[in-house]
Amino acid sequence: MGEPLSIPPFGQADLSNCELEQIHLAQSIQPHGALLMMREADSVVVLASANAAEFLGLHAPVIGRRLVDLAPALAEAISPQLREPLDIIPHAVRCRIGGRAYDVLVHRPPGEGVVIELERAGATFPIGTHLEKALQTILGAPSLRALCDEAARIYKSITGYDRVMIYRFDELGHGQVFSEQREPELEPYLGNRYPASDIPQIARRLYQRNRIRVLVDVGYEPVPLEPRPSPISGRDLDMSLCGLRSMSPIHIQYLKNMGVGATLVASLMVGGKLWGLVACHHYVPRSVSFEVRAVCELLAEAIATRIAALESFVQAQAELSVRRLEQRMIEAIAREGDWRMALFDNSQALLTPVGASGAALLYEGQILTTGDVPGTPDLREIGTWLDSRPREALYSTAALGSELPAFTRLASVASGLVAAPVSHSPGEYLIWFRPERVRTVTWGGDPLKPVLVGATPQDLSPRRSFAKWHQLVEGTSDSWTSADLTAARLISDTVTDVVLQFRAVSFLIAQHQLDSVRSQVLVSDQPVIIADARGRVLVCNAAFNRMLPSSRAELVTMHDLPPLFEEAGEVRFRVAELADQHRTWRGEVRLVAGNGETRLLLVRADPVFSSPGKVLGFVLLFMDLTERKAAESARSRFQESVVDRNALFSAKLDPKADHIYRTLLSPVMENAQLAALEISDGLDTTRMADMLGSVQASVYRTAEVLAHLASHAAGSDDGSQEPDGT
Repeated sequence: MGEPLSIPPFGQADLSNCELEQIHLAQSIQPHGALLMMREADSVVVLASANAAEFLGLHAPVIGRRLVDLAPALAEAISPQLREPLDIIPHAVRCRIGGRAYDVLVHRPPGEGVVIELERAGATFPIGTHLEKALQTILGAPSLRALCDEAARIYKSITGYDRVMIYRFDELGHGQVFSEQREPELEPYLGNRYPASDIPQIARRLYQRNRIRVLVDVGYEPVPLEPRPSPISGRDLDMSLCGLRSMSPIHIQYLKNMGVGATLVASLMVGGKLWGLVACHHYVPRSVSFEVRAVCELLAEAIATRIAALESFVQAQAELSVRRLEQRMIEAIAREGDWRMALFDNSQALLTPVGASGAALLYEGQILTTGDVPGTPDLREIGTWLDSRPREALYSTAALGSELPAFTRLASVASGLVAAPVSHSPGEYLIWFRPERVRTVTWGGDPLKPVLVGATPQDLSPRRSFAKWHQLVEGTSDSWTSADLTAARLISDTVTDVVLQFRAVSFLIAQHQLDSVRSQVLVSDQPVIIADARGRVLVCNAAFNRMLPSSRAELVTMHDLPPLFEEAGEVRFRVAELADQHRTWRGEVRLVAGNGETRLLLVRADPVFSSPGKVLGFVLLFMDLTERKAAESARSRFQESVVDRNALFSAKLDPKADHIYRTLLSPVMENAQLAALEISDGLDTTRMADMLGSVQASVYRTAEVLAHLASHAAGSDDGSQEPDGT
């Protein structure tokens, strides 16, 4: 084994270890601004950028002096902000120092004092006109493609950069230029892919914390922070939230290789993850004002919220199709005594939600298929191979031939595969297929050669050529998206439930199958109780028993169930109706699980008839609703917290700023509420709380940025905070 890579300090990495470079510990800034850090106990400046005194027009060093003595107006402006946490979103103020207007960002790194970043104020951005229209355009985008195309157009109009790209990450971390707006003379990058190594993980984490990053001039000379290390913590200052932070020399070289002179990058966070970036490139140095950067951050949050809504809507439509499919299977059992034909009588109902070109069911030694699938011997071989693998609730691959070379010959119909077991019996699977898609992938440079070696092994540089590099991709299908896999899981869960119910019915009808069916029901993950015609419990499987306190008595008949539930009287009534009047029972009940805890369950209990009026027994299926209720709780918290946060920010603003704030917050809230509805309509409850939390966090962040923008706009209207033009 090779030696473990050492962690390189900022500015000392090469391409062999740049993944580990501590870029948040840059200890220098870009020269278009200045940085101060004051100790909160006495407001003394203890650390500053080397250009601070000159940048602020002061004639003496700043370190060791109280902020109120250095710049009284600055001390007064930031004083109200010091009561805030300042550890997630920097707070913005504007003030005058020596007759010149400055935009100021204030934040508090962990274990340090208060960091104050100053830039000369730029022209006021007319947010009332442009921002409201942009938000309405984002809200009205009907598809992901339309949204990203509009987003690129909006950003180019607002920022004036030569090129704006919406950059989307795939499951492996590779990026693709999904949408683009550019000056006509520039080479198009639309569709180009860039390897995951172009953006190290530590940089991706910083993109999640600091949502807007600006590089004014790729040829800048970094301004060091003095002293080093920090006098407060004894460590290098954590600059994760610093807008002025110097960028990695490797990243700078990368941009120079592309001919880029200035950049602005906004993060798109969806469901708590970095979905993509809005990357703006200019080919000469370019500075943008605080207002423009704040507008870009606000729009990025709105775009991410709309992405969440659109992706959830697509998933909800697929889930609706799954529920219709389930209903048809249940009706087929009642009508024909079998469910399999209902699964295959409408191929699109089985294939479209998953985006598959073919599907096969391997069940009880038989095979049913629809669409384009391998031949029967190959399907049986695939089933045997799946049996040999560790059991998974859902297995997927876009390159089946790379998993087992013997399957390479099936590429034309089965390069992509998703498989789910429908029972605990060997060889019983529901499988979807996709064909190979031979395609040419266009990379922005050869992804296999990210490093160029110069005269010595230490002379390393990022890829110098960004000419399009074409890669012929064979033996793979289109990747399965998270929405595809969610739909496959829902369909397979439904089929598994139907198989279990059908076999439970078969158990009641055909006693000679008792041993084999009992084993199926006993090992099922779905809680099941089967009783005979007199209500005596024949099977109570382990999944049900695991939910019960260990001290409970054994179930002998269905009538022993009521004491296990909080709603004992209601359960007693329903069980009596089921046993005596053969009425189906559907409802929610709370099982007493011990230690005062309860578990919310959905009950589906049915009589099983051999002929009209002749009952063979009863099947009771239970479904745990804990995740669903947690999702509903998350939805309620989302609604309440959004309203509270709205009131909180608005209360801080003067009447003029409050009017601007409320006007612009309206489309933001509408966008968030629509996203919450789409997310809540989805049936994938496992992700619902995270998705709603992401939208909620986006609303918080947007409202904070919007409050700062509104205050700036209101202050600028009376001319009191305009830059002096010098």
